[in-house]
Amino acid sequence: TLRTTTPYIFSGLAVALGFRGGLFNIGAEGQYFIAGLTSVFVGYSIKGLPMYIHLPLALLAGIAGGALWAGIPGFLKAKTGAHEVINTIMMNYISFRLAEFMLDVGGPMARGDNRPVSPYIQPTAELPQFFPSDSTIRFNVGFILALLAAWFVYWLLFKTTLGYEIRTVGQNPRAAKYAGINVPRTIVLTMMLSGGLAGLAGATDILGVLRFMPNAFSSGYGFDAIALALLGNSHPVGVVIASLLFGALRAGARNMQGMA
Repeated sequence: TLRTTTPYIFSGLAVALGFRGGLFNIGAEGQYFIAGLTSVFVGYSIKGLPMYIHLPLALLAGIAGGALWAGIPGFLKAKTGAHEVINTIMMNYISFRLAEFMLDVGGPMARGDNRPVSPYIQPTAELPQFFPSDSTIRFNVGFILALLAAWFVYWLLFKTTLGYEIRTVGQNPRAAKYAGINVPRTIVLTMMLSGGLAGLAGATDILGVLRFMPNAFSSGYGFDAIALALLGNSHPVGVVIASLLFGALRAGARNMQGMA
């Protein structure tokens, strides 16, 4: 349950942050995909680094991949008024097809054994496990990172000037502009922060659970995140509680299917 809760927290925070800024980020699933590609590439291609450098680099690659992917519809929204719902949905399909191209047999990131998967990441890029002696329990420190991310989003939204600007733009963009807030910049930053959180969902799944990226990487976390953000009232604490509920439901459903 806790392992499944981890990506739910990241993706739920991503959508909740977008909601607070008046943005509907439907692209968390695509950002999850892109972060999987960037984090796994850094995880397997860089060799010879100690863990305290390699692991943060791989996590940052996931954050950067998700942030840049979300920044595109954010920029289009800020500069042209193009609706983020349409653009993030279209970006989802581009990310799905890009992952298929990169990981398909003979693709640039394929393992080379006639399977549509990436190479395994280096041990120095793996998130430490809480129960390393039992390979069936893949609960890792990504859960701690998710709780820290929830605290960070709370601090950002309710304790900083940028968070106040995000919430003001979300409630009334015209009033925010009249008050001197740079609305286009805030929109782009909000989408990039949202994408970075969704990217952490993909990165922690790759680095802490799978250790490689399969072609069929889609998990539905990005789409479930919409329900998580709504159920949690777009508040970090509410998102964590809703994620625990969804994590239990998902883990329990898998066990029920196995027993049946």
